[in-house]
Amino acid sequence: MKRLLFAAALIAASAPSLLVAQTFRTEKFNIGGEGAFDYVAVDPLMSRVFVTRGTHIMVVDGTNGKLIKDLMDTPRVHGTAFSVKDNHGFSTNGGDSTSTMFDLKTLDVLKKVHAGKDGLDGIMYDDATDKILTIDHSKPIGSTVVIDAKTGDVVTTLELSGKGPEGGVSNGKDRIFINNEDNKQIDVIDSKSWKVIGHYATCEGATGIAMDRAANRIFSACDDTTYVLDASSGKAVAKINNGGNVDALGWDQSQKLMYIPSGEGSVTVVHEDSPDKYSVVATVPTMRGARTIAVDDKNHVAYVFTPEYGPPPAGATPPAGGRGRGPRGPIVGAWLIKIVQ
Repeated sequence: MKRLLFAAALIAASAPSLLVAQTFRTEKFNIGGEGAFDYVAVDPLMSRVFVTRGTHIMVVDGTNGKLIKDLMDTPRVHGTAFSVKDNHGFSTNGGDSTSTMFDLKTLDVLKKVHAGKDGLDGIMYDDATDKILTIDHSKPIGSTVVIDAKTGDVVTTLELSGKGPEGGVSNGKDRIFINNEDNKQIDVIDSKSWKVIGHYATCEGATGIAMDRAANRIFSACDDTTYVLDASSGKAVAKINNGGNVDALGWDQSQKLMYIPSGEGSVTVVHEDSPDKYSVVATVPTMRGARTIAVDDKNHVAYVFTPEYGPPPAGATPPAGGRGRGPRGPIVGAWLIKIVQ
């Protein structure tokens, strides 16, 4: 474990008062393992960190970075979500269009749910209906598959407005909001009828999403800007500048802190001063590539992850679908970075 201590790098000014910057520290764990990555998640039951690694999911103790268990046979896995009520976890396996359903306490696999759609990517849990939603880059149009969190049965499937749906959040009552990265829209879903009932305008390339249920505000993150929307009307009430290459958002409800991860190597920490006013209180250095995030709002810590690659071999070519990345060498480190107040 390597500890890095630092003072927050940015003080946000607002008239007529000056907001004092907050101080954060990081703890850095090399958790090992092979494979690419996408989303990280923290289970609300035991605060373990789930790190998706392409073909498997590493379940890690967030206090020390030690591997607890490796969940295997999750081809092209992207994310995980949890129902504490049912003691179940679920994954999105894009490689075989399934969701692995597992026991949240023992981590034993219970079954594979066949989604019936391709391109499984994001995933979320809606506590109002006790349903898991896979968020899919399916063809010809994006979709969400609704799964009963208790039984693992597919309930219904909805077509969305874009080809690239990413993250989703629930208001805990009757609405679900899903970002689309290709059409500058958030799809609004009525979770009682399971129908798309409207669309909110957001920024281009919308990926990460979170929500302050108490203030009824949606946070929608794009490459270098995060929009704040009134969840009742869809009106944009604030815009936050952040680092580029953002692919997720974290939110700590009791602390009123938003964590915006930049794949360029930092996390922008933003305080909600009021429902329509937001102040950057810190810019936390992480590592290049750490673009997704999970927040443990019980212990008030956040986690990002990225592999570290060595020099590419001579004559290596860029990976297919690499979004402009150059060729890569072997993995020389797999860094889970913990951000602590």
